[in-house]
Amino acid sequence: MSRARRPLQAALLIGGAALIAAGILTGELPVLLRKAVFICLECIGIG
Repeated sequence: MSRARRPLQAALLIGGAALIAAGILTGELPVLLRKAVFICLECIGIG
């Protein structure tokens, strides 16, 4: 890995973590989990 890419990767990692934290703090986690369960159940033919 080149030294020039490390700051970009660190910035993207921090940005992604910040967006995940923002989603959790705004209450989006239960919505996301509910959608994931419905998609899984539809894929296997139960939902």
